[in-house]
Amino acid sequence: MSFDAITAFLSDPATHGTPTPVEVVRTHGALVFLSEADAYKVKRPVTYDYLDFSTLEKRKAMLDRELELNRPTAPEIYLGLVPVTRAADGGLRLGGEGQVVEWCLHMRRFPKGAELSEMAARGMLTRTIAEDLGRVVAALHARAEIRDADGAALVSAVADELETTLAGMTDVLPHDAVTELRGALRDRIDRQSDLLRARGRAGFIRRGHGDLHLGNIVLLDGRPVPFDALEFSERLGTLDVLYDLAFLLMDLLHRDLSEAANAALTSYLFHAGAPDHLDALALMPLFLALRAAIRAMVSVQAGRLSDEDRSARYAEARAYLDAARAHLSPPPPRLIAVGGLSGTGKTTLATRLSPHVGPPPGAIHLRSDLERKALYGVDPLTPLPNTAYTPEVSARVYDRLLDKARRVLSAGHSVVVDAVFAREDERRRLGDLAKASDANLTGLWLTVDAETMVERVETRQGDASDADAAVVRHQLEQFGPAPDWAQIDASGTPEATLIRALRRLDAP
Repeated sequence: MSFDAITAFLSDPATHGTPTPVEVVRTHGALVFLSEADAYKVKRPVTYDYLDFSTLEKRKAMLDRELELNRPTAPEIYLGLVPVTRAADGGLRLGGEGQVVEWCLHMRRFPKGAELSEMAARGMLTRTIAEDLGRVVAALHARAEIRDADGAALVSAVADELETTLAGMTDVLPHDAVTELRGALRDRIDRQSDLLRARGRAGFIRRGHGDLHLGNIVLLDGRPVPFDALEFSERLGTLDVLYDLAFLLMDLLHRDLSEAANAALTSYLFHAGAPDHLDALALMPLFLALRAAIRAMVSVQAGRLSDEDRSARYAEARAYLDAARAHLSPPPPRLIAVGGLSGTGKTTLATRLSPHVGPPPGAIHLRSDLERKALYGVDPLTPLPNTAYTPEVSARVYDRLLDKARRVLSAGHSVVVDAVFAREDERRRLGDLAKASDANLTGLWLTVDAETMVERVETRQGDASDADAAVVRHQLEQFGPAPDWAQIDASGTPEATLIRALRRLDAP
């Protein structure tokens, strides 16, 4: 039975019991047939350097693996394997008891335009979705199988492939830029090889998604759902979980969605709950650079296969290459503290400020309210009793904040710490941390009139803070402004407050 005959059969609306034409999506290794409610994926009978789908048995094995990898994260999409069979009369059937001539992965079709790549293009990828993305990916990695692998060797293999392939693309990509990238990647890998190997020993080399970009994530019932995990290569699918995440972050950055990238990373780190990830932020420039360089390579390859959009593909490849080089030259880390009494808008400012503080995808936002809830092991929206707000507990919360900030700064990444910081000793400890970390500290103290503060805490919903009007009045009686920090008027709109804060950060 020829593959063309099977393709024609699956392309026929009658096969699917519908008069609606069947849409066919073609990739280098597969065909997907989209009917009204269902999708059927078959592997092409092809062989490349990195995959072999040459026999029916091998194609079925890959579909089995694809189902195994994707069903845990997307059970509403991945339904099972269905054979294409040949009946006694020679006709083909979807299912049936005859001879199996091909295997299909049966999926439920999701709404058109629900991919996050499409939503991003329409300007619909909100901060809430980005935060949910971080949480979902953290959960995916928590379930992922731990692999015994050398993290430095895995990354070196990727760099080797890039070096060889990009060397043959200097007719499109600037030769000097390719040479510079190769040297910078090698230097990073050599300097960070111990950390890369330590990640493996700590259990952070896992069987990840492997292809975690916005086109492989769909929004279903308001929830981001990753699908289409890389199934054809266990070598490529075995990777540091932060390298897996870096593809998503790089894709967001490439689309000028720095706020979403920052939100996804901060959310991921919080929900993963692994302090070692803070230390490993030192690897993020390398991981982002590798992901961008791979997309540069793929864009050149796509351009060579297309006459219609070749120039656009090549321009995109050069942009990815420039981004890869930039990631390997990050700015020095900064420590920024956003303080003020309850209701002054600390979290609102810190959230908006973080994406503007390098290196990409922006500063890690550490919030005292979230650390307090994590200390008690409760959901961020679960109210805590008054006993959780004693000076002794608050001291433990600040200890957590400062320890995390120290780790992030030591990794060469910037931090925005969001807490009241009303006490002089709390601000002094932050200054000591900055000196010990050789980082510049900028303290921002938000000021708002009492009436506005009370109104804000009484009207906010769905927030981790437990502060109410009584807390605000108590703070006003006990504390004044921080004289050693820059005073920022936060009585206006969030945008106006952000502008004032950014001006203060850029001030000499």
